[in-house]
Amino acid sequence: MTRVATVTRKTGETDILVKVDLDGCGACDISTGVGFFDHMLTALGRHSLLDLTVHCKGDTWVDDHHTVEDVGIALGQALCEALGNKKGIRRFGSALVPLDEALVMASIDISGRGELYWDVPIGPAKVGTFDTELGHEFFAGLARDAGLTLHLREQCGENAHHILEATFKAFARALREAVEADPRDYGIPSTKGVL
Repeated sequence: MTRVATVTRKTGETDILVKVDLDGCGACDISTGVGFFDHMLTALGRHSLLDLTVHCKGDTWVDDHHTVEDVGIALGQALCEALGNKKGIRRFGSALVPLDEALVMASIDISGRGELYWDVPIGPAKVGTFDTELGHEFFAGLARDAGLTLHLREQCGENAHHILEATFKAFARALREAVEADPRDYGIPSTKGVL
């Protein structure tokens, strides 16, 4: 069974195409019009080993908010679709990722109950022109629409670029573990029989 999905999302603010292959090799084709965000999405794809395509034309003349949030929503929808009934997955994943002085923990439960628990304080408000608060917006939309219980916690850090990059990479590593096939369990990983 292939675990791939393609999602399009078109609003008055954004026009988005997202493709994911959960069993890829980390190949990425990213173009959102927001340079730092492209860098983060490429890191996400590479470290999760998802094949990831994200193309977005957004109203970046307003700011980057709609682009970043809506890509999170579309990516969440694509992950949910690619996971199907979630049969045979590990379900849980966690990672602790350092990037220089920054250290971030991510923990995921593919529970069907989408919620973000965010404890990633970032002092500087910008990385270049990118608003650092948009990290929260991206992961909130992604967690909700993918049906992930997602905990992201900064253990330490000072540099905003390092903190955000460690957050995306920690999420990627945790996601990689959670979506992997469990070699010992081919059923739905829940006592309820459904996720």
